[in-house]
Amino acid sequence: QVQLVESGGGLVQPGGSLRLSCEASKSIFTGSAMAWYRQAPGKQRDLVATITPSGITTYTSSVEGRFTISRDNAKNTVYLQMHSLKLEDAAVYYCKAYGSVTYWGQGTQVTVSS
Repeated sequence: QVQLVESGGGLVQPGGSLRLSCEASKSIFTGSAMAWYRQAPGKQRDLVATITPSGITTYTSSVEGRFTISRDNAKNTVYLQMHSLKLEDAAVYYCKAYGSVTYWGQGTQVTVSS
């Protein structure tokens, strides 16, 4: 049973923008902090951004000022708006919900290429 479903990945040129979405079941989303991670080929999975149930956000330094994480509690969805994309942003992006239990999505591919 899929609990988190990511979408919005794709191919974009350097400097372009994408918005990722992650829809969760209500039972998971409510009260859970949410996060986006990414994993490039041959590398570990790294934290990109987090958002608490009340909307407090954190970002890894490499995306600060370019990416924005947000959540729509009515839609049980968390977003990652990405601007000024760089070659090094290319990765599979994963959504995570965490609280008393942790859930992961299956990932969405972001390719940055000219």
